[in-house]
Amino acid sequence: MNPSPLPPRERALALMHQYVDSESLRRHMYAVEAACRAYARQYGEDEELYGLAGLLHDMDYEKRPDEHPLVAAELLREHGYPEELVHAVLAHNAYRTGVQPETLLDRTLHACDEVTGLITAAALVRPSRALYDLEAKSVLKKFKDRAFAAGVDREDVQQAAAALGVELKAHVQFVIEAMRSVAPALGLEGTEGPAT
Repeated sequence: MNPSPLPPRERALALMHQYVDSESLRRHMYAVEAACRAYARQYGEDEELYGLAGLLHDMDYEKRPDEHPLVAAELLREHGYPEELVHAVLAHNAYRTGVQPETLLDRTLHACDEVTGLITAAALVRPSRALYDLEAKSVLKKFKDRAFAAGVDREDVQQAAAALGVELKAHVQFVIEAMRSVAPALGLEGTEGPAT
C-alpha cells in the first residue's frame, strides 16, 4: 500500500481513529505517544518513530482484544510502517506475542504503556482532575494500594522501568511531565489550567 500524502502523525492518527472509537482508549494512546516522544528527545532518538509507536500500539485492542497486538502488527505492516515500530508494538505485549522487548524503542513503549493508566487514574481522583498539580509521590502512594486502578499490573510497571534503566519515581515524574504537554487532549487539564 502506498503511504498517504498526509504528514506521518496525521496519517497515523487517521488510521488509529479508523479502528478506535473509545475516547478513553484514544486518550491512553495520546498519553503513551507523549511519553514516548519525550523519551526519544531525552535519548536523542527519532521522536516521530517513537511517537507513532505510542500512538498506534493499541489500535486493535477495542475491536480484537483477544488477538491484541497481533492484528495491529499486521495492519501496521499493510500500511507500510517500519518493522522496528511493528516489533515494538508486538513487544509491548510479550505475554501474548512471545516477542520480548529488545531495542530502546521496545523498552520505551513497554515502560510508558501501563504507567500512563496509573497516572491518569491518579489525576482523575484529585479535586483538580488535572495533571498540573500531580507529582510522582502521589502516584506512588496510590501504586501501593492494589485496589486503586486494579487493572494496572504493578509488577509490569516496575519491571518495565527497570528494563529501561530508570528509577521508578523518576520515571513516573518524567511521564507525568510528558503527559502535561497534551493534558487538554487527555481531558486532564482540570478547571484551572497550568500554573503560571
